[in-house]
Amino acid sequence: MRYRCLLVDDSARFVRSARRLLGREGVDVVAVAATRAEAITAAGAAAVDFSLIDVQLAGDNGAAVADALARRGVGGRIVLVSALDAEDVAELVAGSAAVGFVAKAHLSRAAIERVLAGRPD
Repeated sequence: MRYRCLLVDDSARFVRSARRLLGREGVDVVAVAATRAEAITAAGAAAVDFSLIDVQLAGDNGAAVADALARRGVGGRIVLVSALDAEDVAELVAGSAAVGFVAKAHLSRAAIERVLAGRPD
């Protein structure tokens, strides 16, 4: 089964590499956003299984974006991602609408599936 994903990140370099990596693993990045407003628009327009949202967006934070999508009932299940370690963002993730967290260094379909299943690393 292929997944459909919204990717919210303001780093074009990360978006390119994540799209390539996840695409090889059966995750189609069908929409990309760099801001909260773009994420809300994209999530409302694209049917996705889940959203990957960077914790550190320019001028915003991913937890707030996750909460905004969840309030609107769009974006599917939400997973926060970051270059930071899980310990550094644990409180932020726990207080958000996200179901969990995957470090960018460990991004993979398997890691996402573990989080979605409630079995993070």
